[in-house]
Amino acid sequence: MSTKSSPENVRWLNPDEERAWRAYRRMVVAVQAATARDLAVVGLSEPDYEVLSTLSERPDHTSTLREQATKMRWSRSRLSRHATRMEARGLLRRAPDPADGRGCFLVLTDHGLDTLESVAPAHVASVRRHFIDRLSPEDLRAVERITQKLEDIEG
Repeated sequence: MSTKSSPENVRWLNPDEERAWRAYRRMVVAVQAATARDLAVVGLSEPDYEVLSTLSERPDHTSTLREQATKMRWSRSRLSRHATRMEARGLLRRAPDPADGRGCFLVLTDHGLDTLESVAPAHVASVRRHFIDRLSPEDLRAVERITQKLEDIEG
């Protein structure tokens, strides 16, 4: 059975829907590009920052590779390759996971925690400059409501 829809069966976007979709895409790209650019100035990527900040919030600054990959919506292999690069920079280390022979724990190093603590103020300032401070409290509540409706999308 073909998964392609024939043109007559497609529910094309009406002009309002298309404008909303394109506006959403522009917003995501603009905010993400701006905050990523600001993180790059301090030597981190967005995924670096997400891994570091997540590990800093976990007991013992540790998470399984599987849990972190799920949180980031990445494959384990993609995160494993990224973790290898972060490990080479001393930001984290790996430890065996006895419950998962193929998995491992990601452990935040002292250097990784120091790095996070030194860049967090600049990152928060970037988020404020490019997103938070441009929106009213009502806008922020609307973004949160919309996100709650959309965040459980799978497939």
